[in-house]
Amino acid sequence: MDNLRGFEEDAPAWGADEEPTPERPPAIGVDERRMHVRAYNYWVSLLRDRPFPSIRDIDPASLADFGPHSVLLDFSSDPGNPTIAFLGAALREECGLDHSIERVADVPGRSLLSRLTDHYLQIIANRAPIGFEAEFIGQRGHPTLYRGILMPLSSDSDDIDFVYGVINWKEIAEPDVADALAAQVDLAVAAAPTPSDTPIWADGPAAHLEDAGIRPEPNEITGPTLSLWPQEPEVDAPPAAPALDSDAGLADRLAVARHAAAEVVDADQRSRAALYCALGLAWDFARAAAASPEDYAELLEDAGLKAQARAPMTPIVKLVFGANYDKTRLTEFAAALCWAEREGVPEGELAARIESFPGALKGIVAAERAHRRPAARPDRLGERRERLRARPALASVALDVPGEEEFVLLVARREADGLSIVAPVADRRLTEQAIRKSID
Repeated sequence: MDNLRGFEEDAPAWGADEEPTPERPPAIGVDERRMHVRAYNYWVSLLRDRPFPSIRDIDPASLADFGPHSVLLDFSSDPGNPTIAFLGAALREECGLDHSIERVADVPGRSLLSRLTDHYLQIIANRAPIGFEAEFIGQRGHPTLYRGILMPLSSDSDDIDFVYGVINWKEIAEPDVADALAAQVDLAVAAAPTPSDTPIWADGPAAHLEDAGIRPEPNEITGPTLSLWPQEPEVDAPPAAPALDSDAGLADRLAVARHAAAEVVDADQRSRAALYCALGLAWDFARAAAASPEDYAELLEDAGLKAQARAPMTPIVKLVFGANYDKTRLTEFAAALCWAEREGVPEGELAARIESFPGALKGIVAAERAHRRPAARPDRLGERRERLRARPALASVALDVPGEEEFVLLVARREADGLSIVAPVADRRLTEQAIRKSID
């Protein structure tokens, strides 16, 4: 299970259930051997009293230390699908990628690179570096430990339009192999006259013991090919929505919906089930908010939000997913909730309706936008032309007028015995105006 956290927190054992909210990490002065720590210190060195380092100050290809393990994302042109501006050779080789990959949407879902790219939206929301570490089953089916960091960059020192990520990894043995290796290590240590000075992997979970001057027993050492803790394979099953009593308060419903939305952010973005579950709970909250307008108004005031008559679902999705969530996605989510309101979707059924709808969420958003699109304005000019075609001629004259237009504007001089045509007017705009103003 991926575990995402800020650097200032005491890191629990990998695979733990807790996933703290990421925060800006402080200056780090311990364990400079770790690649992500060196990358963070490099990012700090580029700040120069600015909120974010400038993209012009970084050249990943020239960083021999961690450049081969890094990726640079450029979402200045498309925030929803960033461009991969740089991909380090070591990371490219590990993921088995060629030079044809150009955008985040092209990243394979079970690749090591996806461990980095799946968290880039956190950077936009938190406006600070994000560190993470976890264990997962890689593309080759091997358990893999990894540590990484994503760091924001800017082209104008204000907006985050680039993200630089660095990741390090180690493949580990399957549990049965690890047990056999551990047993052999125990036998070897027991037979040795003195304890062997086996180095601890600097990025391993026992690294903090070495920092404190403590040498763990060999069967506690975790090396690049040894894993002694239970492995938690990643699961793509749909998350179960927490049960709520029918009389649950509005604040409780919001808390449950927010929890589901946080799962969407932390989970693999390719897992649609987590997103649909969160939207379903957001819709249930919207229904409850409509029934409790005073409580809803209080929640909006506490969050610094205002109700919007023209976009009633926008404050709902901001409450649930966060006001700093990607604006394009928030707009889509609000459209989905408006569709649910228009269709009268019952409580607890929106997730299933999205799943079964043609095109899923994108299809629902398109349907709602098509519904909102104003009807085409009547073609008044076309109607007037049809009426003029059916009207009998007042007079017919043999006159050679240049052009092929059906209707022609003529200038006539009024005389005692009628009208004398003196000149045609070759101006389409004036002709159309004359058609519109023609007397019935």
